[in-house]
Amino acid sequence: QVQLVESGGGSVQPGGSLRLSCTASGSIFTINAMGWYRQAPGNQRELVADITNGGTTDYANSVKGRFTISRDIAKNTVDLQMNSLKPEDTAVYYCNLKLLRTTGTYSYIQNFWGQGTQVTVSS
Repeated sequence: QVQLVESGGGSVQPGGSLRLSCTASGSIFTINAMGWYRQAPGNQRELVADITNGGTTDYANSVKGRFTISRDIAKNTVDLQMNSLKPEDTAVYYCNLKLLRTTGTYSYIQNFWGQGTQVTVSS
């Protein structure tokens, strides 16, 4: 079993900052990447940012320059520092863990999700 525990959501005024944290535990063998997705009411879940084991990062265009993702590989944690928050950043944010699974000669990515944490940006 794999567990993802998130913390750090809340309410903030436009221009403010929040920091989300996620810790993974359980049967974790080969982590491919960790990251954050978000889902606003009526919208599909979308990638916010992720970071691979090699340190390669990927950000949604809408958050580039405002959000920073970081990982502590030894602790199996991923953080998302969110600055200059806008009302359109309001959503439920989900931690994502991608594990590399191998069965014989076949490899695939298995996704795990946290329970979600609400981020509300409003004046």
